[in-house]
Amino acid sequence: MDSLNEFEDLGFSKVDYGREARTGFPEVVFGQGKTVPQVRAIVERLMQAHGKALVTLATEEMASAVREDFSDAAYNPASRLITVGEPSVRFPGKVLVLCAGTSDVPVAEEAAGTAQWMGCEVEKIYDVGVAGIDRLLAYRDKLREANVLIVVAGMEGALASVVGGMVRRPVIAVPTSVGYGAHFQGLTPLLSMLTSCAAGVTVVNIDNGFGAGYQAAIILQLVMEAGTQ
Repeated sequence: MDSLNEFEDLGFSKVDYGREARTGFPEVVFGQGKTVPQVRAIVERLMQAHGKALVTLATEEMASAVREDFSDAAYNPASRLITVGEPSVRFPGKVLVLCAGTSDVPVAEEAAGTAQWMGCEVEKIYDVGVAGIDRLLAYRDKLREANVLIVVAGMEGALASVVGGMVRRPVIAVPTSVGYGAHFQGLTPLLSMLTSCAAGVTVVNIDNGFGAGYQAAIILQLVMEAGTQ
């Protein structure tokens, strides 16, 4: 319960130092809407407390400022993630990230980068949407070897249901805002994934690659903890 009171008030932000003790992972910085000095200050505090930090929906300007303080900070323009430091643990198993089309890659990269920063081994297979089902079937062995699968898709979001019917592992579906008018900025694949007839498919919010990567890491964290009991 002491960790519930472990935060620092910076005026514009209350940095939650106790989150790692409660959940196993430090607080992650949501970059969108924050100023560069705000992100820089929060990352500095998190690095002092945890030795690692992650910023989502970040800009190159934010990354440049963070690099001035931490030379090992990395920025991926596709995922818009700033990562600093190395995972404190390495989880068993593998996370496989798939996306339906090249337009879905930014969200898939956010999922992959998040899971890697948290300590997962990640493999990626991109552009395997159901419009060319042979592309997906060519990787059926890799699908079955994975321990957790993240499936990123826009348009009608059918890829998640297909993958869910092929494997015996958790499938985390991520709808994207990629598609034409009746796609409704991601609402159509969101509803499609929520009503999937394949059992074992869970769904995160539209374009929420971060949430999918985080969930995959939590699953493998449980696997590791169960194995040590």
